[in-house]
Amino acid sequence: MSDWNEDLPIFRQLALRVSDQIAQGVWADGDALPSVRAVSADLKINHLTVLKGYQLLVDDGLVEKRRGQGMFVAPGAQAKLKAKQKQQFISEQIPKIRRTLRQLDMPLEEFISRLKQNIEGE
Repeated sequence: MSDWNEDLPIFRQLALRVSDQIAQGVWADGDALPSVRAVSADLKINHLTVLKGYQLLVDDGLVEKRRGQGMFVAPGAQAKLKAKQKQQFISEQIPKIRRTLRQLDMPLEEFISRLKQNIEGE
């Protein structure tokens, strides 16, 4: 988890990673997140960087601070993230798919048939 992208601040990357983990169910609603100091030591980054990343998650309503106890995944965080991802897929990916289908002169029915085959073949 220490392969950082130089194009984005580490605290933002940390927040993205934790939110991805929440969306994937690694951290469930109500779960305690690792302490700031533990994350700082594990990833060999400044504790203020971790705190800033966690604060982004608090600001987004995905994590809640409990005084004296630490950081916890907020109720409904996973559902909120999935709803956001679904909306992003609808607004970003579907137009791309539409353009590709037009470019390839592929009928929608053929695409749907192939998509079903792909999904059922997993």
